Amino acid sequence: MNQFENALDKNTANYTALSPLSFLQRASEVYPDLCSVIHGARRYTWSETYNRATQLAAALHGKGIGLGDTVAVLAPNIPETLEAHYGVPMCGAVLNAINTRLDANTIAHILEHGGAKLLLLDRELSGVAAAALSQLDHKIDVIDIDDSEMDPERGGKLIGEMDYETFLLTGSDLAKSFQWQLPADEWQAISLNYTSGTTGNPKGVVYHHRGAYLNALSNISGWTLPHECVYLWTLPMFHCNGWCFPWSLPVVAGTSVCIRDISAGSIYKAIAEHGVTHMCGAPVIMNFICNATSEEKQPFSHTVNMMTAAAPPPAAILERIEAMGFNITHVYGLTETYGPAVICAWKSEWNKLPADQRARLKARQGVRYQMLEGLDILDPETMLPVPRDGETIGEIMFRGNIVMRGYLNNKEASDAAFKDGWFHSGDLGVIDSDNYLRILDRSKDIIISGGENISSIEIEDVLYTHPQVLEAAVAARPDDKWGETPCAFVGLQQGATVTDSELIEYCRERMAHFKCPKTIVFTELPKTSTGKIQKFKLREQAREMGSL
Repeated sequence: MNQFENALDKNTANYTALSPLSFLQRASEVYPDLCSVIHGARRYTWSETYNRATQLAAALHGKGIGLGDTVAVLAPNIPETLEAHYGVPMCGAVLNAINTRLDANTIAHILEHGGAKLLLLDRELSGVAAAALSQLDHKIDVIDIDDSEMDPERGGKLIGEMDYETFLLTGSDLAKSFQWQLPADEWQAISLNYTSGTTGNPKGVVYHHRGAYLNALSNISGWTLPHECVYLWTLPMFHCNGWCFPWSLPVVAGTSVCIRDISAGSIYKAIAEHGVTHMCGAPVIMNFICNATSEEKQPFSHTVNMMTAAAPPPAAILERIEAMGFNITHVYGLTETYGPAVICAWKSEWNKLPADQRARLKARQGVRYQMLEGLDILDPETMLPVPRDGETIGEIMFRGNIVMRGYLNNKEASDAAFKDGWFHSGDLGVIDSDNYLRILDRSKDIIISGGENISSIEIEDVLYTHPQVLEAAVAARPDDKWGETPCAFVGLQQGATVTDSELIEYCRERMAHFKCPKTIVFTELPKTSTGKIQKFKLREQAREMGSL
């Protein structure tokens, strides 16, 4: 034993397991009277949010829920969902925030697979929840959330044993006999998130307290999130636990502005009324903002910082939205990496470049988050790094503390994902000479035409520069001669008159001819609840079209 291992052990004075639960406790002590949440007419301070979270933890404890149990929540971006991010793990349980747009069968699978013992349920979603619960072989306790901001015309029954506020009162009575504690081990599970399940049942991704703590801090340092920022919840809290921002905001005493329904009008209204400084969302949210009507827009004089991810944002959209008063930060990650784990870290010298060049630089995914240990593009066969030439394609891989524990009850999938000591993302990309990576495609989205690899994203970026194109996605269509050719699915701006042949010619003027789409389909693009285009549906449609 060396001298630094002699009588220098961990103890309660010098070691505490890392957990974002400590952030909320600190905010309640240091900033008790600052506003934590705005939701319609409702306002909470940090001391009130802390008290409500501890009451929720005590109430759950009173129901016999504790270490290793799962508590599900099916609700939109409302204060109760935010409180669950603290109250559930405070009693030792694991939070499972469920996608609010899923069908009953998928919700039933998630409740069954995740082993939920209790469901916090927004009344607007009671219909689909009841259908899901009816498929289970066992009973799950339901607590109703009766949100005052819900439009009563949307209906929805109260199907639980009591409502959320009454449930909190039971926790208030139990608080004297229950004292929440930080986890004994920071490797303890804090949340369970399910993948999109586009190729079968969704997989359950397990997060631990340490990863949630570290990625919450990465959000702050990477985005330079300021003290008392005002954060608008346009990103669903069920999506990677809101990219860990429920755990970031108490660190800087930021205010959460919750809105039930995300639209161009509600976004502009929140910015104008509450002075929103920060927000997150997929490129579809940028489309909302850019294409808002004059009736939906409201003037604001400050800069709004927006973090975007999901599909790579087209440079044309970035250039357009930044001219409207938004400063965009581009990040990239997966459910398996706690949300954002790569950031297009901005350099001050780039500010001197023309707008179109800045947008192209910002469209890259970037470099690793501060709390991510390893990020590289490797050849999946040799596991060697690809050259930094911006051309050689490999698979994007991660390692470090903000990579999931694994897939719940699925050792085979976990072992495959962690093969050779790296998390295999399934995304293909290149690295430029400055070490910034660019995604080219998911491995299944690369188009192989005449033996040449074609990136669907490269074609989409060109299509987005056309003034009459609202949105675009490209998939492979079978071709008897070339094997595959690009097929573009395009949504047009209102009043657009461009034809398919004109769009193809537009692409031919801007990129190599073999890369250009051979087919254009004008249609509304299918999307997930987080605004990501469902390319798997478009791939199926392109395959069914057969050869030209």
